Amino acid sequence: MQHVRSLQCSSYTRGSLRRAAKLYRGHGASNLPCRTCDAGDDAQDGEIVPWLSEPRALGRTTAVHLYAEPRGLWHQWSKKMDFLLSVIGFAVDLGNVWRFPYICYQNGGGAFLIPYTLMAIFGGVPLFYMELALGQFHRAGAISIWKRICPIFKGIGFAICIIALYVSFYYNTIIAWALYYLYSSFTGTLPWTSCDNPWNTPNCTNYFGKSNVTWTTFSKSPAEEFYTRKVLEIQESSGLYDVGGIRWQLLLCLFLLFTIVYFSLWKGVKTSGKVVWVTATLPYIVLLILLVRGATLPGAWRGIVFYLRPDWEKLMSTAVWVDAAAQIFFSLGPGFGVLLALASYNHFNNNCYRDAIVTSVVNCLTSFLSGFVIFTVLGYMAEMRDVEVEDVAKDKGPSLLFITYPEAIANMVGSTFFAIIFFLMMITLGLDSTFGGLEAVITAVMDEYPHILAKQRELFVLGLITICFLGSLTTLTHGGAYVVKLLEEFGAGCSILAVVLLEAIAVSWFYGIQRFCDDVKAMLGFTPGIFWKVCWVAISPAFLAFIIVSSLLDQPLLMLFDYRYPEWSISVGYLIGASSFICIPFYMVYKLVWTPGSLKQVRKNLLTPTLVPC
Repeated sequence: MQHVRSLQCSSYTRGSLRRAAKLYRGHGASNLPCRTCDAGDDAQDGEIVPWLSEPRALGRTTAVHLYAEPRGLWHQWSKKMDFLLSVIGFAVDLGNVWRFPYICYQNGGGAFLIPYTLMAIFGGVPLFYMELALGQFHRAGAISIWKRICPIFKGIGFAICIIALYVSFYYNTIIAWALYYLYSSFTGTLPWTSCDNPWNTPNCTNYFGKSNVTWTTFSKSPAEEFYTRKVLEIQESSGLYDVGGIRWQLLLCLFLLFTIVYFSLWKGVKTSGKVVWVTATLPYIVLLILLVRGATLPGAWRGIVFYLRPDWEKLMSTAVWVDAAAQIFFSLGPGFGVLLALASYNHFNNNCYRDAIVTSVVNCLTSFLSGFVIFTVLGYMAEMRDVEVEDVAKDKGPSLLFITYPEAIANMVGSTFFAIIFFLMMITLGLDSTFGGLEAVITAVMDEYPHILAKQRELFVLGLITICFLGSLTTLTHGGAYVVKLLEEFGAGCSILAVVLLEAIAVSWFYGIQRFCDDVKAMLGFTPGIFWKVCWVAISPAFLAFIIVSSLLDQPLLMLFDYRYPEWSISVGYLIGASSFICIPFYMVYKLVWTPGSLKQVRKNLLTPTLVPC
């Protein structure tokens, strides 16, 4: 960031400031409002001038420092819808399809919507709004933004980047599985329809279209054996001790996916903003098609009743409220740095308040809609197996998408068509979230080191994609599913919750809730109401602390299929989680030790927002 010069606001009229703005825009300064001048100046809040730093009172005048932003005006969204679709695409991911329906029926069906809605209103949406406002006002990524908020918390930005890398190591492998399924779907008869394939075992039981078939606890459906024995080839691995070799088919799928990701991100929001018009809208078209098809299946009503039947006694359980809080948090995605990054490319006066409300509502309604899509099919399967819906709704996570739903699709009329659009939907849902996660890292690092990377974005993105690809190799082995599960549980679990808790505290308590509200007023023209202030200061941090404590106190056994994770792997998982969060205290200690001056001066420098160049 380049220091241009300092001015005294009281010596400049509105016209003078306009002329100064015109002058310094020619040197790369961004358009931001003058909210720092004292009453002696006739420039009003909202006056468009270059970036002005926090003022320092000097008698009756106010010293204001003028800075050139590291980005030019070219680095903005071409259209408002590019931004909205990017945010929706990030927030609406595979978890909306596989996790919400399972959590909903497990925690009281329709009754679960009460804690889910309350947690969204008082926890998820305020944090979502806060991140959008921070990113839009400060126009900086997850690392450099802390110089403008509270410098001692800069380690939060580094922690966010590490967590984003961990997520990319396993999340894209799940998309690669979907791509393998998509390729396998281009056939007259889907390969997971029958038990007559080389990978099937004697336990394979196909009950569709047959009578007098007994389903036992040892029975495996053709879809389950295709997933475990053909796609994963997990029978070649004995566990984390021996994950086996790399599946070259999955390696090829992952390489193709990362190639798509690279060419979507290499030029910035100008390219990714166009790609999301396809990847963010296609899933809704497919969901509606699958919903209509599912509603016409025999037994679909049984699944819907099971999905929505309220169990009011469940509301007395603390676990239900914890699940509701965790679901809304991980669904909306504050704390991952993505909202900061995407909002930083907005125009300064964009209505981020309306964006936060719209995208949050779309996200929650998508989760609710996905439940109907999933449970109409589960009702159909229960009808075909002649069992209760509860007996076929035991799968959760990726198994729901790669075993349960494909099994139902295989026995529908037009199964090939429905399989193709279903897995195409999964791929686009996953790619959107990958775009957001990696853009958060790209924006954070490039804003922190603009003097090195400003003109090297293509090479930097290539290097980042290469790191993500190499980090994913262990998840492509025969035992890769075990690694995916371990990273999913610990890579972005309590660590991201703790990070966003500290973020909320740093903004509300250290930066100051009044200062933050003034920033919002400078952008939108109105101050956030008392509801938002109370949520940011007290309710949202308490909401996050509640999830963290409950998660740490309740640690269920980690299992995948019939494999129980050994104790040493759980210790490795905790180390993975701690490796990102540890950046925060390490950075604090580093700055306290190496910042020159007395303790009072050091504390002031590290707790006071600054725009002084690094």
